[in-house]
Amino acid sequence: MQIKDNTDIDKLDFAKGENGLLPAIIQNPDNGEVLMLGYVNAESLKKTLTDKKVCFFSRSKNRLWTKGEESGNFLELKSVHGDCDSDSLLILAYPKGPTCHKGTSNCFDKDSPAKINFLGELAAEIEDRKQNPREGSYTASLFAKGINKVAQKVGEEAVELVIEAKDDNKDLFLNEAADLMYHYLVLLTAKNYSLTEVVEVLKSRVK
Repeated sequence: MQIKDNTDIDKLDFAKGENGLLPAIIQNPDNGEVLMLGYVNAESLKKTLTDKKVCFFSRSKNRLWTKGEESGNFLELKSVHGDCDSDSLLILAYPKGPTCHKGTSNCFDKDSPAKINFLGELAAEIEDRKQNPREGSYTASLFAKGINKVAQKVGEEAVELVIEAKDDNKDLFLNEAADLMYHYLVLLTAKNYSLTEVVEVLKSRVK
């Protein structure tokens, strides 16, 4: 159930939560990273929907607390969803700066998955360059040159990566690996395939 207004809020079972508080998982809609866990009551949820910034009920402060009210690292709301029992929430929100007070992107000291998920963001950006070409964009220029040129670039970058693999220069090797990954994503997009489809093929091979 998506929570859009006060009527939807009334459908949540706050009585199940301790002191009328329900747990809320905050997730970045861009890459799926779980950012933090907080607690909300009906009042903080109404404020979240009104202000479009995630507001919790702070158990330590014993008051409503908008994330980022002191640091400026707000969580800008995309949507709120109740679970099947209406006693917990998933809040999709865009982080404006680090979510954790320790300066990390999430409160679980687990940044690696989000960094890997950047590939999804990059793939989306490449798709946008395909659908909405911009003057001066290298990516758009590749699409304009056609599938043969894109495929050729993937081949060239693959050869350059193999050459660097024979040496021990980490920076050069990683840069060539990044070039190959980028052009590979452009090729997938040019063929109207997605990175998700490739992942599904890889998952099917795991035994």
